[in-house]
Amino acid sequence: MIFQRMLLLSLCLVIAVMPIAVASDDGFASSYTYNYDYWGEIRESPDAYRVSDVIYSATLNLEETPMRNPQSLFVQGQNLYVVDTGNNRILEIAKQDDAYLLTRIIDRVEGAEPSTFSSPSDVFVDEEGTVYVADPGNTRVIKMDKDLNYLQSFVKPQDSTFDQSISFLPNKIAVDVSGRVFVLATNVNKGLIKYEADGTFTGYIGANQVSYNLWDYVWKTFFTTKEQRAQQASFVPTEYENIYMDKEGFIYATNTVFSEYDLLYDVAKPIRRLNSVGSDILIKNDRYPPIGDLSWVESSLDYGPSKLKDVTVLDNDIYIAFDRTRGRIFGYDPQGIMLWAFGNKGNSAGSFMGAVSIEHMGQDLYCLDENQCSITVFTPTDYGKLIYQASDEYLRGAYEQSADTWRQVLKLNANYNLAFIGIGRALMRQEQYKEAMDYFKMAHDRRNYGRAYRYYRKILVEENIGWIVAVVILLLVVPLILRKRHQMKEEVEEYERLKVGRK
Repeated sequence: MIFQRMLLLSLCLVIAVMPIAVASDDGFASSYTYNYDYWGEIRESPDAYRVSDVIYSATLNLEETPMRNPQSLFVQGQNLYVVDTGNNRILEIAKQDDAYLLTRIIDRVEGAEPSTFSSPSDVFVDEEGTVYVADPGNTRVIKMDKDLNYLQSFVKPQDSTFDQSISFLPNKIAVDVSGRVFVLATNVNKGLIKYEADGTFTGYIGANQVSYNLWDYVWKTFFTTKEQRAQQASFVPTEYENIYMDKEGFIYATNTVFSEYDLLYDVAKPIRRLNSVGSDILIKNDRYPPIGDLSWVESSLDYGPSKLKDVTVLDNDIYIAFDRTRGRIFGYDPQGIMLWAFGNKGNSAGSFMGAVSIEHMGQDLYCLDENQCSITVFTPTDYGKLIYQASDEYLRGAYEQSADTWRQVLKLNANYNLAFIGIGRALMRQEQYKEAMDYFKMAHDRRNYGRAYRYYRKILVEENIGWIVAVVILLLVVPLILRKRHQMKEEVEEYERLKVGRK
């Protein structure tokens, strides 16, 4: 009997300390989802996304000419564009209800020379339907109208700042609303190549920081001869891995070349948000910078930090990056706070063997796998929708509704720090600073706690200014009165002593 009671008590304790995680049994494949707590420990959570579909060549009726080595995705409206690099073509896929239909194969440009692509690596389509294709095999970025008629080519800059001995190999492209083209080119480490809409080369923006090993630097500087140093490679900035332009015209760039030691100290900056002059303006208000996984097991086959291959940005400035090291997807809010992480390597639904590109259509995510030649479609669960809803409500100023939605999130995941922070932010907007402080304290958010405390202290001072002034006056006046009284008493005593002495 005693043993049974002890066993029951142990089971209750285990259940009590287990993280709350709710999985929906709705017939869809779900993914292991987690987050990190204040101390950097993994905390399981409900699934934020589920696999709702997987698009294969057979899905698109391409059995005779299946996708081969696809390298990039792009979404414009309800159309999904796939860069089918191995077949030198772009696939245009339309989403119609819950189906995906191949509507056009773009494999040639009318009026261009050559008229076909050679190992295309990226595509960009603007709202008018103008198509830009990174065509490294033909050393160009080609621009065509919505009917695929040739408009323009962006080629190697004939400028002294560009090494004329190397080929122009555009890898990734982004285009702003004014038609300016930004090119990430292979072997170019001066940043993104910038062209005006008329094709004029105007320089580089966002040059990456120099990456080097301290020991190599010391050895090269102090222990080699001038001739040996001339034969060794110089320390030069590394190029970015991928780029994405958000709705406001800022370019998000990912970087996978860095020292592991620099990650947690925010030196590596694997995700950056570049403004028009190339400065990184990504907001990072969390305890840890947005770097993917915070720790990794050394004995694991996939040992090493997250290498963020690609990034996409939702309309509410939530950005989502894909990690090629362990096949995981990480979501971050505009403040740089991790929302969730999920995914893995493998052949099962929601896992990847060689993911290379990620995009979004609304809140749905599309992940392209070059090895499996497939596109996995992720749809947010009710839990994930609540997170987006709370964030959107806060952005549009519906602070009370936002706080209520975050409370619903806490019912599903009591370990979700962002929910505490979200409620605290909403309460601050409603000038309920004392209550906000309580939520920030539970989230260990010192920065926001300090802000709430300053406002709360200001209100306390304003509401009690009369008492404060009275107390200050008493503290200043009473000692003066007592001192004066003591002084008068001493003078009287001195007078009495002198009077007695005269007698």
